[in-house]
Amino acid sequence: MSHMNSLSLLSLAERLALPSRRRFVQGLTLGGLAVGVGFDLHAARAAAPSPQVPVLSGTEFDLSIGTLPVDFTGARRIATVVNGSLPAPTLRWRQGDTVTLRVRNNLPVTSSIHWHGIVLPADMDGVPGLSFMGIAPGETYTYRFKVNQSGTYWYHSHSRFQEQTGLYGAIVIEPREPNQRGERDYVVMLSDWTDIDPERIYATLKKRSDYFNFGKPTVGDFVRDARAQGLRNALGERDMWNRMRMNPSDLADVSGYAYTYLMNGATPASNWTGLFACGEKVRLRFVNGASMSFFDVRIPGLKLRVVAADGQDIEPVTVDEFRIGTAETYDVIVEPDADRAYTIFAQSMDRSGFARGTLAPRVGMTAEVPALDPRPLLSMADMMGGMDHSTMPGMDHSNMDPATMPGMKGSEGSCGAGMPGMAMPTVASLTTGPTIDMLVATPRTNLDDPGVGLRGNGRRVLTYADLHTSGAPISAEPQREIELHLTGHMERYIWSFDGKKLSDAPPLRLKHGEQVRFTLVNDTMMTHPIHLHGMWSELETPHGEFQVRKHTVVVQPAQKVSYRVSADALGQWAYHCHLLYHMEAGMFRVVEVA
Repeated sequence: MSHMNSLSLLSLAERLALPSRRRFVQGLTLGGLAVGVGFDLHAARAAAPSPQVPVLSGTEFDLSIGTLPVDFTGARRIATVVNGSLPAPTLRWRQGDTVTLRVRNNLPVTSSIHWHGIVLPADMDGVPGLSFMGIAPGETYTYRFKVNQSGTYWYHSHSRFQEQTGLYGAIVIEPREPNQRGERDYVVMLSDWTDIDPERIYATLKKRSDYFNFGKPTVGDFVRDARAQGLRNALGERDMWNRMRMNPSDLADVSGYAYTYLMNGATPASNWTGLFACGEKVRLRFVNGASMSFFDVRIPGLKLRVVAADGQDIEPVTVDEFRIGTAETYDVIVEPDADRAYTIFAQSMDRSGFARGTLAPRVGMTAEVPALDPRPLLSMADMMGGMDHSTMPGMDHSNMDPATMPGMKGSEGSCGAGMPGMAMPTVASLTTGPTIDMLVATPRTNLDDPGVGLRGNGRRVLTYADLHTSGAPISAEPQREIELHLTGHMERYIWSFDGKKLSDAPPLRLKHGEQVRFTLVNDTMMTHPIHLHGMWSELETPHGEFQVRKHTVVVQPAQKVSYRVSADALGQWAYHCHLLYHMEAGMFRVVEVA
């Protein structure tokens, strides 16, 4: 059955087990308070302010991993938490200090904590199975390392799906020398909560990858397209997508049907609030701690001065909106100059839901919440690369054959055979087959594209081309290059590097002290946030010049990006897509520095 005609419908029993769509997206006013015996839920909803995340400071920390009953949507569930808090407590460190973190695991299964973006010894990184075996039930593991950086980072579990169930928190590291600080300083942690067991979500995606996609083209969409493009073009475009067995609405594997989007642990209805005095500079430290969601963030009525990316100071750039990929962090400064409230609006990339909070002079104030933007669709330029997105509207699709399109080498159907009239493609010794459903022969290399859903929306949107790290890069000119293709097979829900999952791939071996250029080519329809543990990724321009230092690099569909890595950290390091279910499905490699 084609994507155009199929529907991802839950069973009646499953629908009845979930709260209403509005309740699930908006959540309860209560947020995530624990529900205990004798707890007056209705009274608490009326009286409780938005939840506040605990803050722990100093050099000695005792963290306890456990469980907590929560209720975000009207359905009682069990979350995985640290010190009884979701999100986990914000940790405030100081650059130059040595921190000691004693982590006790009170779960019945092995757990772990990874300090995302922190440069430290391999046995302190917190990835079970590499230089660390995990924290066994009832055991305590002591992390101890010197903090040699500053900025906004975060921490999370690296054990199966514990991150999805709540084990994540922010890290704020004060610099030795003061930087662009505001009179107010808030962490804004974005995340995606689900009432569905993550194991069930994963199993469902393996059986049917489009299960949670309720934004597929409809008959109404076809009528609209026919009026705008003409019947011939509309039919040609639908036929083209159907022959490729792909879907232009495939932006997120898990949508707002399964997710309630949280801001600092508060549902949209709960409305987390940060206070300010008129005329103050407010620093907002945005952290995307979601498992599978990208967010497009704006504050209507305020300009956003972006001053840091992934913890690293950048040359300030002023925008109206920015996209934050899973695991990325951005620091922005805003200057509210009116005695009014402002909505912090973070809509999911597929426009199936949003997280929301408020900046206000006084508790209880609110501002209008914007409507979700129209649901975006991928274009053929997102599939093929090597094309200017501005040329796509109005193209004649009626006689297009994907096999002859520039940059598109082909795609393989669900039964393993190529499309009619298409040669099996070969790119860098890769071919389509059981683990790869498409390859891009001429990927684009530009960094000035804000991404699908943000192009030409009338707002000034941040791009990677706007980011320039303050100061010179650490690494020198690379001595060699490693090219990897981000590959997948959507219908089988298989994700990989170069068509090989972790269990089938040898480590990427680097010599201690060498300079390496990593080049990533995205041969999939999805946007992937790629994270290298233990070392910085120094993104380059298309001309090979240093651009910005990051710990997580977002690669758009049909895009090719390069970054330098200085192999200055001995040990075994994780290298993976930070979309949690993609990582678990195989988009993971080990980088070995010796």
